[in-house]
Amino acid sequence: MANPDTLILTDRNFAAEVLDSDVPVLVDFWAAWCGPCRALAPSIDRLATAFRGRAKVGKLDIDANPQMARAFGIRSIPTLLLVRGGKVVDQVIGALPPAQLEALLERHLGAADRAAMEGRP
Repeated sequence: MANPDTLILTDRNFAAEVLDSDVPVLVDFWAAWCGPCRALAPSIDRLATAFRGRAKVGKLDIDANPQMARAFGIRSIPTLLLVRGGKVVDQVIGALPPAQLEALLERHLGAADRAAMEGRP
């Protein structure tokens, strides 16, 4: 069953959900045939719930949505991009343990909080 906290990203909704977002967005580029992607999926869903309201977490199937995968130069999956203020601020290629994924988001949320206090995007 799909996690309602996890965004299902597409070529059509990517700009609105990710690039125009007021909060950082972790994007998981994946495919159904990718074993490591399937192994990472439960961690992505847990992050989406854990960070609800502070950050967005979404998945983009590269087979169904090749335009965004090409636009970001995705060559290996899983690839995770962290986007803040419409710009990629971090990238991870391959599956990370859940604790490292959480630390990645926390680190960037701290940076986003500092930027907001200083009036920067």
